Amino acid sequence: MIYINLMLHLAVIGFAKAVALPQTVAILSNGIKDWLSPPYTPFQAPLTIMSTSLPKATYTEPVNGTVIDFFEIDIRQFTAQTYPVSSGVGPTTYVGYDGMAPGPTLRMTRGREAVRTLWYHDHAIGITAVNAYFGQAGFYILTDPEAPTTLPSGDYDVPLMIAGKQFNNDGSLFSPVDERVSLYGDVITVNGVPWPYHQVEPRKYKFRLLDASISRSFNLYLIDEANPSVRLPFVVVGADAGFMDHPVTTESLIIAMAERWEIVIDFALYQGKRLVNRAVLMNERKFQTNEDYPETDKVIKWIVGSIVTSDVNNGPLPTHLADLKDPGSHTTIEHQFVFERSNGQWLINGVGFEDIPNRILAKPPQGGVERWRLVNKSGGWSHPIHIHLIDFKVVSRTGGSRAVEEYEAAALKDVVYLGENEIVEVIANYQPWGGVYMFHCHNLVHEDHDMMAAFNVTDLDLSAFGYPDNTTFTDPMAASWRSKPRLTATDLQDIQENVLPLFAGLGAYPSTEGVEHALQEYYVDHVPTDGIPPNLKARNEVPPQAAGVFGYSKPPARVLLGVDIRLTLQYDV
Repeated sequence: MIYINLMLHLAVIGFAKAVALPQTVAILSNGIKDWLSPPYTPFQAPLTIMSTSLPKATYTEPVNGTVIDFFEIDIRQFTAQTYPVSSGVGPTTYVGYDGMAPGPTLRMTRGREAVRTLWYHDHAIGITAVNAYFGQAGFYILTDPEAPTTLPSGDYDVPLMIAGKQFNNDGSLFSPVDERVSLYGDVITVNGVPWPYHQVEPRKYKFRLLDASISRSFNLYLIDEANPSVRLPFVVVGADAGFMDHPVTTESLIIAMAERWEIVIDFALYQGKRLVNRAVLMNERKFQTNEDYPETDKVIKWIVGSIVTSDVNNGPLPTHLADLKDPGSHTTIEHQFVFERSNGQWLINGVGFEDIPNRILAKPPQGGVERWRLVNKSGGWSHPIHIHLIDFKVVSRTGGSRAVEEYEAAALKDVVYLGENEIVEVIANYQPWGGVYMFHCHNLVHEDHDMMAAFNVTDLDLSAFGYPDNTTFTDPMAASWRSKPRLTATDLQDIQENVLPLFAGLGAYPSTEGVEHALQEYYVDHVPTDGIPPNLKARNEVPPQAAGVFGYSKPPARVLLGVDIRLTLQYDV
């Protein structure tokens, strides 16, 4: 369990004012647009690896041994020289966690549930795109020291946060504050560095890929720079929900905003050569709705050395990686959600997040399995759809240019790419926790304006099955949980002696295994039923004047914002 104290310096006010005037962009050839940012020659700077944040205090609950770590993260405005000094382009102003962009990596251990690559980022309503774009994002990695794996680890397990950016002529970031469609960016950054190079040993590496762009998706493939016409194979081993069932060898990988994929590359096969991992858009760079610029077909270059300093976890990859919590086959479609643009707003079934009375679009029962159909009728845009709380299985993709990818079929996900004119179907078990959660497009411009809705996982009374739910953690907007101004330094003694014991005593996240076992017993004699009829668009079940922050005059039993909101007061790991 983790408790994070988030401090915000008022100096960040006004950072979003670096907005360039509308530009007329020349088309160079084959649909490739001219630079918007100052031109940049790729592979000039080395890859940066983010530091790992350490807890400032730790508390162990004396009865059941629950460990709670306390972290303090400071949101600060800072400047960094993104372009080479020799270019004459000035420094860039960012706003990041602990004055870094990306922020420090949080690493936690987890024993009973799947290890996975997560990330934390700002989720403020209406300004998520601006805040994440200017630097409020970081990796959140869950590991299990007892997990049986021979995959590369330690220095050979490298997180890569990929993001499209756009810079003004003075080096400042072009802001998405006034954007209403998409901001793709003509500069591809990895861990904050434009098109970096990375020195590697001739052995296996695992890379944790995250697309942290606000609008750009990628179709990645690997080439030898000396023979760029030949695609080279690599192995996909992990996804949003952690290890896949088995490794999948591929020559291309589609990754959309907020998706995470873990891949293994064996550089021993290319010793002494230089490699370029290119983000190549399909059909001569034309991948989905992304805009093409002179260097957006490149991401990172690996330069392979000649010496291996460690052979630990450098052997053959296992044929089986993890036993997934497969939700099984489920043919009934409980809900269809259409992601569309109407009158300048991005909506789900005609509803936006500001439509408080109607924004809860589904009520799956706690522990119920449902099949959702996600629909994009447009050829003009695409949407990566993120569903909070659960891991789902992608079972169908029709209408576009592709089916379910082989690596998708071997994984569980929490984000799925809904491409142009595509219909995607996903199956999930809505457990273990009840409460209200969001689902939304992770093109953050679309999310902010206003492609986000909610679903209410209806709590069940499991007391007859030996699992009473007596949690007291309810509405995060209640006075007890809301952020508070603090002008003095953190009192770590107070944190150790009072705050952490308070959180330990809440019992907000009891045994996952216990809840899931109780749910299995419950459904021996009960049929799960969604509380909202399929495809109902508007309900007006809560008067606007009575609605709380999640559309309720009375908060539900447990309200959480979901897996990619990491900077909350408490998060169970």
